[in-house]
Amino acid sequence: MNSNSNSNQVHPSILDEMKMFISPEANRSISFTNKEAAFYFTQSHHTNHVEHAFFEGLNIAKNRIFGGYTLFVGEQKLDNRQSEVWAYPYKMVRNHADLTEELWLLDYHNLLEISLANVQEAIGITLRGENVTYINQLDQIAFFSPIEGDWVIAVSAINPSPLHMDNEILMADANAGGYYIAVGKTNEAAAGLILKAKRDIGALKDERVKRMEEFLHHNAHLTSSDDTFTLAMNWLNITMDQLVTRQQGDGIYAGLPWFNEYWGRDQFIALPGAVLVTGQFETARNILLSFAEFQNTDEDSKYFGRIPNILSPGKVDYHTTDGTPRFIIQLQDYVKYSGDTAIIKELYPNVQYSIEGSIKYWVDDKGYLKHADNETWMDARDGNLESYSPRDTRANDIQALWYNQLLAGVYFAEYMNDKVNADKWKGIADTLKHHFELDFCDQAHPYLADRLDAEDKPEFSLRPNQLFAFEMFNDNDFKARAIRTAWEELVYPWGVASLDRHHPLFRPFHLTPHYPKDEAYHNGAVWIWLNGIAMQRMIEAGQEETAYQLFKNMNWQALNLGVVGGLCENMDAYPVEGENWAKLTGAYLQAWSNAEQLRVWYQYFLGIRPDLINNTLTIAPRIPQELESLAYNVNIGKGQIEATYNRGLEVTYAYTFKNVGLEVMIDVSPFEKVSLEVKPNMELVVRQEEHLLAVTLYDENHQILKEIQSGLSESRVMHNKQNNELLKDVEFAKPLSLDNHPCIKR
Repeated sequence: MNSNSNSNQVHPSILDEMKMFISPEANRSISFTNKEAAFYFTQSHHTNHVEHAFFEGLNIAKNRIFGGYTLFVGEQKLDNRQSEVWAYPYKMVRNHADLTEELWLLDYHNLLEISLANVQEAIGITLRGENVTYINQLDQIAFFSPIEGDWVIAVSAINPSPLHMDNEILMADANAGGYYIAVGKTNEAAAGLILKAKRDIGALKDERVKRMEEFLHHNAHLTSSDDTFTLAMNWLNITMDQLVTRQQGDGIYAGLPWFNEYWGRDQFIALPGAVLVTGQFETARNILLSFAEFQNTDEDSKYFGRIPNILSPGKVDYHTTDGTPRFIIQLQDYVKYSGDTAIIKELYPNVQYSIEGSIKYWVDDKGYLKHADNETWMDARDGNLESYSPRDTRANDIQALWYNQLLAGVYFAEYMNDKVNADKWKGIADTLKHHFELDFCDQAHPYLADRLDAEDKPEFSLRPNQLFAFEMFNDNDFKARAIRTAWEELVYPWGVASLDRHHPLFRPFHLTPHYPKDEAYHNGAVWIWLNGIAMQRMIEAGQEETAYQLFKNMNWQALNLGVVGGLCENMDAYPVEGENWAKLTGAYLQAWSNAEQLRVWYQYFLGIRPDLINNTLTIAPRIPQELESLAYNVNIGKGQIEATYNRGLEVTYAYTFKNVGLEVMIDVSPFEKVSLEVKPNMELVVRQEEHLLAVTLYDENHQILKEIQSGLSESRVMHNKQNNELLKDVEFAKPLSLDNHPCIKR
């Protein structure tokens, strides 16, 4: 279902142009996956990260295989701390004076190449890690045991060379060229990979490079007037795609190093930015089908209808409320992007189970979806299984997800001509929304209650979850005030905190001796994935310049801090004393962090939002002033939109519809919206002046078919003016003194 690719158009040097120099002072994390079950992690100069060093080296299917390696030339150990390091999307290069070391992890194989060039003496390698022990040798292949798991490690020289062990160092001749390291379930399987490398290494490398080049060109093509912006977006797309794997069929790793498995919640939060906006529809379809296969269909179980939260080798767990609504919502988003109506018929029973199971066991008289205390995404608990962040029994984000699940159910029921369920589910959604606006809003707080407790009392801790619930009420002025409150109390320059600064439970530092790590996890720690919804709400309120400040900061962070080219899971809310940027914590590369950065770019800055089941496309660009020009592709259905943007004396947007036709709505605020039918291979050009929007439709021979002029909308001008006043001079949250705060006093 992906758009057809034309390899002749691949830019041959795009990956090399992305290479990043890493200084010894930066000592950044570098990570590769083989797009299957293996990942390799290291730091550029010295692996010393307090949380991640344990996972250094090769990891396969949640087993640690070996903990990195040390190279020797003659009797001299190569000191990585003295090297010059370059990270590429597909390899790492270390220059040790005149010697050049390259590390490759090959696609779809448990196979590493560690090459050494310009060597004049014998070379050696040690594989680090407890239990990693030399076993024996056969035909110039040495075998080692792994740290854990039922695996065998095989090592050979790249070029034909005898091997011998010398004080636990595997030595080879000067002309060996480096080493292949392969991992299999048996000696024969591991040795077979070594032989494949010796025979096909050129092709294996070419396949890895070509896959990445074609992905960037055909699925994530972007150029701009800002080279740094382009570089960041290319890296974010590459590191996002690194987590789209085939460990148990197609899926998205939740994050590395801990979460190299498929989590329902994380999977469906990440799905739009990870695969839908880049047109990887076959992968998206397979993910949806694989989770549907594990849906709980036991009508006597209180988890009837739920999609698993964890799907990993040997483990299926249903202990979450939000994963299932997100599954149904993303099924709808997938259909909107792909036009794949066949999957509706295939999975409509799963839609019914998901909604009817909730109605049977969890829905109250007001239509609210009830849940246990730790069944929202804020699920951290102490040793007594008491929640660090109590959110039962009706959290605001759960109600918003349930509401959108019901509406998605109506969308599918109407397609299936199931009027009974369409009417029933729409009725519950309407009842839910009516009560939500009454129960979660009051005059004393310029933001929503975070939850209703078991006694139906609203609890007004200020958390970012409210940002997911804006479809649950209609008061636009209240939305603007809530956005401002959330932004100035929760949104720091580096991301969105999980609790406001004034709350007695606020814990600004993730790793500190003052309290347990998990106590801070949802009580102050920044979660970068929340940036997406925070920016979306700002853009919807007409404040794309404010949103872009945060977006740009995250691009800068991907290029300069943490894992090369990607975004981490968490950050501290406050910088440590003497620093001006908060510390990165949690998983070094987190799927939903990268994915939400990409989703908000495509859907809200570029404003591309398809609905192919209704054969419509909304184009609502909100491009920040700093970007003077763009060229990009967006894949929808079986076609592609090629788009350009230029800001000069007038602003010009141009869209060419390759093999796709639909009803297009042009939404450029504050002008009146324009709708028109676009057929395949036509071009749509929108020119924006101060008081006029000119829309021109061209045929494939560039002959004018239609011209439409749109003036300013009085109601939209007024609405924008009100939002501008309510959000005037909004600022990021600022750290406050902790001298008298309970988190430090304790």
